[in-house]
Amino acid sequence: MEIKKLDAAQREAALALVLRVFLACDAPDYTDAGIASFRAFLSDEAAIGGLEFFGAQEGEKLLGVLATGEQRSHLCLFFVNPRFQRQGIGRALWEYLLQNSGNRRFTVNSSPAAVDFYHALGFADLDTEQLRGGIRYTPMQFER
Repeated sequence: MEIKKLDAAQREAALALVLRVFLACDAPDYTDAGIASFRAFLSDEAAIGGLEFFGAQEGEKLLGVLATGEQRSHLCLFFVNPRFQRQGIGRALWEYLLQNSGNRRFTVNSSPAAVDFYHALGFADLDTEQLRGGIRYTPMQFER
């Protein structure tokens, strides 16, 4: 497995993976409005264009995606193909980010399905679960 920064040409495949995983793993916890909000975010070129994408690949196959904003300090999209979850791919993406960022503090708005994963990475809850635009999330942070 190789982890690398994805270029603009690879972004379409990354967003397709993100949407597939969201629909399979996260959408059952969301209302129709929340699902529509997430789809709208993925279609917002200004928002997506401002993110930095990293991918875990096996050959040409994209296994997982981590997209960051705010100079690599906020995790915006973090998804691993369900067939490859619990195999260390998410952790490898996270460790790649840690090794390639000088930030001391990282934040994420975790979906309900990913809270335990972020806790396993060392993130702590900043507040209870929130709801905005139909999106359920728990604000979390990691400090080195």
